[in-house]
Amino acid sequence: MNWRKVKDRLAARSMLVVIAFANSIAFLIALGLFIKSRPVLAKESIVDLIFSSTWAPLRGEFGFFPFIVGTIEVTLIAMVLTIPVCLLSAIYLSEYAHRLVREGVRLVVDIMAGIPSVLYGLWGILVIVPFVRNLGHALGHATTGYSLLSGGIILGMMVSPIIISVSLEVLRSVPMEAREATLALGTTRWETVKHVVLRVARHGILSAIVLGFTRAFGETIAVLMIVGNVPKVPQSIFDPAYPLPALLANNYGEMMSIPMYESALLFSAFILLLVVSGFNLAAHITLLRTERG
Repeated sequence: MNWRKVKDRLAARSMLVVIAFANSIAFLIALGLFIKSRPVLAKESIVDLIFSSTWAPLRGEFGFFPFIVGTIEVTLIAMVLTIPVCLLSAIYLSEYAHRLVREGVRLVVDIMAGIPSVLYGLWGILVIVPFVRNLGHALGHATTGYSLLSGGIILGMMVSPIIISVSLEVLRSVPMEAREATLALGTTRWETVKHVVLRVARHGILSAIVLGFTRAFGETIAVLMIVGNVPKVPQSIFDPAYPLPALLANNYGEMMSIPMYESALLFSAFILLLVVSGFNLAAHITLLRTERG
């Protein structure tokens, strides 16, 4: 009996060590990026780096404001276009669709989630960029089509499987008794969904949106291919932009002989890691609240 207790304790301690090691990886990555960023931080203050719009590595000027604005704006465009469609789709699949329809759509959603981002980027170049160019010309905006709007549309397509899948699972987890009790009072199905199902599932839905937001915020290849990659603050959705992930993918490994250039790029990676980690933590907390509720 004592030997069995020893084995249980060893197993528990071993799992604790493994969990601690896994969780320490993110901390070590952040620490490494911060250490590598110290040269540029020693030269310029964080406020100057974040809010400066001048990007001239040859002159030692590293202003990240255009890249941060481009990242935020392309992500917001993606979420504005995606959230209503995804939530309505999840509600329909959960509350109205036949089982065969629901399973068929879930299969398509799973396939979309597995498509490589470079294929989304290629499809964006062939279809979305010409569409946005024609739309911009029709509205009186001279644009090549490589713009914030193109990047937002592609990002919206890429994050929609995550939001639909998580939202659907959260909605399906609402007890059937809650629906039946509300319907027994004479309410319509939509009133039941609006006042009961969505109210119970709101934390899980918020978590799905946050998870989609973090995926969009850190996406690289597809955005790099169609957003234009111009280091200026965009003035409209038809202007090109230059998000942080595209900056890293385009430039790291090149021109490393320029002083402070590597440090500046790794500082942008540090910013990206902090933002994505923060939103993932928020999504995890909301999921825990949903489970406890």
